Amino acid sequence: MAEIIGVRFKNVGKIYYFDPNGQSIDKGSKVIVETARGTECGEVVVSNRNISEKDFNQPLKKVVRVATRTDLDQIAKNREKEAYAHKVCLEKVAKHKLDMKLIDVEYTFDNNKILFYFTSDGRVDFRELVKDLASVLKTRIELRQIGVRDEAKMLGGLGICGRPFCCSTFLGEFQPVSIKMAKEQGLSLNPAKISGTCGRLMCCLKYEQHAYEDLLRTTPKQGSTVQTPEGKGVITEVSLMTGMLKVVLENNATGAFTPFHKDQVKLLKGPRKREDAAKSADKKDGK
Repeated sequence: MAEIIGVRFKNVGKIYYFDPNGQSIDKGSKVIVETARGTECGEVVVSNRNISEKDFNQPLKKVVRVATRTDLDQIAKNREKEAYAHKVCLEKVAKHKLDMKLIDVEYTFDNNKILFYFTSDGRVDFRELVKDLASVLKTRIELRQIGVRDEAKMLGGLGICGRPFCCSTFLGEFQPVSIKMAKEQGLSLNPAKISGTCGRLMCCLKYEQHAYEDLLRTTPKQGSTVQTPEGKGVITEVSLMTGMLKVVLENNATGAFTPFHKDQVKLLKGPRKREDAAKSADKKDGK
């Protein structure tokens, strides 16, 4: 077993694990750690706990120290420097007439590097921009192009539901979302209704997907032939959430439907595929 703590470097970001180095560190404490980007200050979101070493592929880096008052003052100074760097970068982008939108600026804790996050519709040649920024800010410069979902996560805002963006409040990592989920959940395929402010499919489509997949496995599909307490019939409409089915019975001359719950019917035959239906129609036409 290995003792670990979980540290997060952004308000809503991925959790990274470190060796507490024999210290008992409470949740909410600030700690100084060594990362791939250099020395960083993060917040402990998972306090000391033991986990099997098999869950980690490499040795964990040790916590350097719990943040001191001096460290916290350094972080405050970095925030002020970020505001200045943001202003400088906007001026340089305008000077070089680059097609890019500056989203955020971040100093590493040790002031060894400044990261500029931006969005753009295409590739941007920012070599001259980097030279100008380095000459003014006197440190290493890194420009990182991000996607529109990352932009929404950084900037925050209100979704069409009226609540703050999920990605900027509690989603640590983006989950894959597909149009298939909207179809299976019976939602309108109008892009304006199933897309978030970022222009991509809404992350919340993922939340209930597992429940819908379970319901789809246990509910007969539209077009299926079923045995009901009143005889055979064909399902014309399905309500997944309530489990109610609208069935047109074979002995019903009017074609009106009769409602049944899915537990009241037995599946006899699944719905015909479009290709089979087309072949059947061709045979009737003598083709």
